[in-house]
Amino acid sequence: MTPQYSQLAPKGSAEAEMINLAFGHFRTQAIAVAAMLGLPDLLADGPKSVAALAARAGADPAALNRLLRALTTIGVFGERDDGRFEMTPLAATLKSDHPASLRPLLVLLGQTFHWGAWTHLLHSVRTGESAFERMHGQRFFDYLGADPDAERIYGEWRTRQTELQIPAIVDAYDFSRFRSVIDVGGGHGRLLAAILKANPRTKGTLFDRPEVVEAAQELERSGVADRAEKVSGDFFEALPKGRDLYVLKTVVHHWGDERAVAILERCREAMPDGARLVVIESVVPGPNQAHLSKLLDLNMLVLSHGGRERTATEYRTLVERAGLTFMTIVPTRSPLSLIEARRGA
Repeated sequence: MTPQYSQLAPKGSAEAEMINLAFGHFRTQAIAVAAMLGLPDLLADGPKSVAALAARAGADPAALNRLLRALTTIGVFGERDDGRFEMTPLAATLKSDHPASLRPLLVLLGQTFHWGAWTHLLHSVRTGESAFERMHGQRFFDYLGADPDAERIYGEWRTRQTELQIPAIVDAYDFSRFRSVIDVGGGHGRLLAAILKANPRTKGTLFDRPEVVEAAQELERSGVADRAEKVSGDFFEALPKGRDLYVLKTVVHHWGDERAVAILERCREAMPDGARLVVIESVVPGPNQAHLSKLLDLNMLVLSHGGRERTATEYRTLVERAGLTFMTIVPTRSPLSLIEARRGA
């Protein structure tokens, strides 16, 4: 359901479409607030009045009615003739217990620390510098480290994002070829656990910062800890040697070219001849092709210090600069692709 703006421009015209696009940030924030208030969870057992919802959500009834009414225009919630509001399929995706819940994403997008940085996009486009740093005076991950709530909100989305992406990654690539795999910057180990569960003869290594590895419990929860080890360190310094496959999932895009090459060089130095490297990232397609990576690239411009999404040619260049042999790019049914390289000709 798309709001119409016939009062401002003829229906179906380019002007009407542009007006619709221009109001996109209104819709994002409205959905984010609904997610923060937990409204989909409150409606899970049936329609409710605004008064009942407001009492449970801790909101002003009149203001909440205005929020819900606006969201019905785009199919997020429905309004009955008796004034009660109800669940819709779109709203259900924001329930906390939905198997593919997008609530963590909307909560993150609605945060001042995240969305506020986007108001400085003009600065980034003019200078190439981080809008986040202009707004907050520090880099994104330094900010998260100093703000536990922000770090928790960001971490919850990263966890859910990985959960949504893992099946597509595991299905797209034949991990069974490798006796040992190391997930570099692997966080709490969800991807590695999934790889090991799907490939019972493979052994794994989870590598990340000491505080991350110490908190990682996914290998134990998944029942694969007997085939895995945890190693802490800095991937700019050195990596464990001798694994058959080195995996970097959504690590390289956080860094500019020089730092990205340095990470890949540390992988090459640790890899034996014939070992493989898989870089898992969104690959930016050619001109005029719609792809999430093109918007994510803007997000990297706004939030990161030099990070970016890259084209296939740019990833090939990084790999070859690091002294590795580019092999192929394996697409998945998600926005991610696997860039495969090897050590040696």
